[in-house]
Amino acid sequence: MLLLTVGCGVAVSAAAPFTLGLFGPGAGGRAAVAGPAPQAVSGRPISVPRDEVIPTFAVAAFDAGAEPDLGLHARSAVLLDLDSNRVLWVKDAHLVRAPASLTKLMTAVVASDLTGLDTPVTVTGEAAAAEPSRMGLAAGQVLTVRDLLYGALLNSGNDAAFALADGVVPLDRFLYLMNRKAAYLHLRDTHFSTPNGLTDPANHTSAYDLAVLAAYIERNYPELTAIAATRDTYLPASGSHPVFYPHNVNHFLDVYPGATGLKTGFTNDAGGCLVATATRGGRHLLLVVMGSDIMFGDGVKLMDYGFSTPVR
Repeated sequence: MLLLTVGCGVAVSAAAPFTLGLFGPGAGGRAAVAGPAPQAVSGRPISVPRDEVIPTFAVAAFDAGAEPDLGLHARSAVLLDLDSNRVLWVKDAHLVRAPASLTKLMTAVVASDLTGLDTPVTVTGEAAAAEPSRMGLAAGQVLTVRDLLYGALLNSGNDAAFALADGVVPLDRFLYLMNRKAAYLHLRDTHFSTPNGLTDPANHTSAYDLAVLAAYIERNYPELTAIAATRDTYLPASGSHPVFYPHNVNHFLDVYPGATGLKTGFTNDAGGCLVATATRGGRHLLLVVMGSDIMFGDGVKLMDYGFSTPVR
């Protein structure tokens, strides 16, 4: 079976700030991505003190034949018990696929690492033009990082994700940092070429890597998990933008009792993609589904199976 080992050789103390991806080979033997050192943003180094844990998977005698056939439509999937650190079910965990808007999870992480959530961001024309899913931004509007996170994670706004990516540092720098963060987390199947997940052959990941990223967010970014769990919110008008009413398009929150987040995605290339978390009886599960035509149905089957398994 697969085991999830938390903090397997990589832990960061609050006493020693980490810098995005600036680490040598980790438990998996993968070196950090080469490239120029991150620059400062308004005099602030791109480093954040965090007392954090980086989840990694350790493979130990996995027997695919021992798993029940759940009849999933998904091309790949992973189901985790976040309390016991076990993988409860897996299908083609390292199959490399387009993640669609699940890309925005990494966009949210890097934006949070770069600056505070109350930092103002000016929307560029390129960000405002991002299609098709939109928060409804216009060029020149000024919103906070927090506001844009609501638009990116609830509405799945491609404009909001793009505004986060080119509003604090240049876009190429932001994409570079997304890939540095992926290297820091030892995501071997992952490369980012877009902040919002629109179809691009160079933008890819796997269910395995998304599970690591999502577990990392659950353990270290409570502000992001709280935003992702929000059904609806109200962003009042200011002198620099109109009122916004972000609405969560993650309908797993509606169809599954105890669901708490995190994100959906869809393109014709990627199919339906879902990273979902749920709590029942004090137990916490996390799943990833990629390439499904019934992602919420697959999510329900996986979660029901997970909560039916014995606690260890």
